[in-house]
Amino acid sequence: MLGSGSSGNAILIECDGSRILVDCGFGTRTLAGRLKSIGVRPESIEGCLITHEHTDHVKGAGAAAKRWGWGIYATPGTSKAPELANAPVHLFAPGMTLEFPRMRVTSTATPHDANESVGFVVESRSTGARAGLFYDMGHVTRAVARACESLDILVLESNHDDAMLEHGPYPRFLQRRIASRVGHLSNREACAFARESVGRGLNHLVLAHLSENCNTPRVALTAMRGAVAKTAFKGTVSAASQDAVVGPFMPGASRAEPPLQFSLF
Repeated sequence: MLGSGSSGNAILIECDGSRILVDCGFGTRTLAGRLKSIGVRPESIEGCLITHEHTDHVKGAGAAAKRWGWGIYATPGTSKAPELANAPVHLFAPGMTLEFPRMRVTSTATPHDANESVGFVVESRSTGARAGLFYDMGHVTRAVARACESLDILVLESNHDDAMLEHGPYPRFLQRRIASRVGHLSNREACAFARESVGRGLNHLVLAHLSENCNTPRVALTAMRGAVAKTAFKGTVSAASQDAVVGPFMPGASRAEPPLQFSLF
């Protein structure tokens, strides 16, 4: 996780030496610095997949594509973002699967106040290891729940604490938007979904897009760890940071034959 929150989002996925980025909500200088901190050259990234057109997910994508030669992958609605106006965009419809040399990426429509927003499941061609990336959604649809079955890694939004949102600094209209069915998942909603859905095969549950004003890592992690304590889940629960790299997150040993390089930063 290169960073996740309202100030920017980016996730690096590496599989058998092949790399893609999901979202590019940071400027190229910030992104290059975070990649350098983990020894990754930006030019080594094959492409950038965008979940939706909001600035914290697309801010640096066009400039990065021009500077480092990336291909950009987005839905037609997302492609209308001003930041992508001069970028080479490969269009796909929500629900389509994108084929890369070392991985397969399946998109799923997400309920958010954006134009054709999606989440992704990335699957290793060599081992079948699967990572699901779902944030910026007001509720978990049946399609998202189905997509999250049989994962090794799940990045799940846990945006706000209900009480902190209600009594926080945001005006009422923004509170209503965040808490709506096309806003953001609360800790309570993320916990309810995880309690019903996580299984023994999931190695890592990573909480993403935590609000800086209406949540804290401690609050989100305490809630989630309590929610999954009596389930079959035996993996780790972590929280992404807005300002620092967190990870890598690897599949379990059962996926490691043949030798595996599938990691999520």
